[in-house]
Amino acid sequence: MSKESRCSVKICGITSIHDARLAADAGADYAGVLVDVAVSERTRSTAQAVEIATESPIPTVLLLYNRTTSDIREAVSQIQPSAVQLLGQESPQQVEALKRAVTCQLWKSVYLPAGSPENVDMTAVQAEMQAYRDAGADFLLFDSVDLSGEKPRYGGTGKTCDWNVAAELITESPLPVFFAGGIRPENVKAAIETIRPHGIDLCSGVEASKGVKDPHKLVQLMEQIEQAN
Repeated sequence: MSKESRCSVKICGITSIHDARLAADAGADYAGVLVDVAVSERTRSTAQAVEIATESPIPTVLLLYNRTTSDIREAVSQIQPSAVQLLGQESPQQVEALKRAVTCQLWKSVYLPAGSPENVDMTAVQAEMQAYRDAGADFLLFDSVDLSGEKPRYGGTGKTCDWNVAAELITESPLPVFFAGGIRPENVKAAIETIRPHGIDLCSGVEASKGVKDPHKLVQLMEQIEQAN
């Protein structure tokens, strides 16, 4: 299957040049690097991200969480990513301001509660998706928010939201959508066939340990994606 006809693949939480190369060798399309995201064990400094982005054989997506517009501009100008993914509660107004300020693509995370479908306010999510498109976002990314702990954990939960809900929202999405949250080599084929996203995004599902990618799992993942119809 050609790269054009299959689902796009972003391997997230890349912490080293070595792992960016592993992802590229396996056939992934994007390497995601978190910068100064305090809640994540996989976060990197701006200087480390510059090194990874410079040496990565595949486009780098820079992940930032609830940063000011000037902060984001500064990070983009230093790291020079292909895209910046906003992970937090950044408003459509901020996306609009960034659209005028940076030349790279803008990706926006939209969070669906992990677990059962009745947790999801479909109308609110649809309105949010439309607002980000109108503001100039290029891609949306569905991820899970885990509400079971004391504080909500946005993304990197390893937990899945309801796939049928995600499929319905993707069908109606005004932008191409990457799907994340609890995806692993064992379930990626079923996820793609059920949800039919533009792309798939995963992190912990292809790790040997936190922040370290597993080459065998990456190969396994890409084999399964190639088989998805």
